[in-house]
Amino acid sequence: GLVKTYAGKNGDVEAVRGVDLDVRQGEVFGFLGPNGAGKSTTVRMLTTLMTITAGTAHVAGVDVAADPDGARHRIGVALQEAGLDPRQSGRELLTLQARLFGMNTDEATARATELLELVELSDAADRLIKGYSGGMKRRLDLASALVHRPEVLFLDEPTTGLDPASRLTVWAEVRRINALGTTVFLTTQ
Repeated sequence: GLVKTYAGKNGDVEAVRGVDLDVRQGEVFGFLGPNGAGKSTTVRMLTTLMTITAGTAHVAGVDVAADPDGARHRIGVALQEAGLDPRQSGRELLTLQARLFGMNTDEATARATELLELVELSDAADRLIKGYSGGMKRRLDLASALVHRPEVLFLDEPTTGLDPASRLTVWAEVRRINALGTTVFLTTQ
């Protein structure tokens, strides 16, 4: 019964109208729909980035409205627009993310190295992100969402704007991440 409405000029606008879904642990769940169908809005509600107008949502067993911090510690999120600082290297970004999740310096360094290997960016780890290709940025964004080993990974249109080879690489990464036990919830057209 998940609902999101906005106040518009001519009354309320329903962006999401009573969504009901159940995603099982360990599954890759594809949330399909055309532009404007409410996919991104639904993901933003499930990831605590947007308030829920009506209904309830539980992610990894946590009510996202009642315990948003608890939900955030169990999820990873990679949205359509990557939030990468172009002035950092890939290694610096991942190390900073790990430190923000409470890892000490040695743990953060080790986790960054592990993730750079996972997404096949070890060779570019110390280059500035501004020099990364679109596919490399997308893979680094995936790695960033995995820093704290989330139970559920949300990917909003993970291959938008990528060339065919980069798309294949991202899908391979999603399969690999899922094989490690992470539930994946992705939106796509």
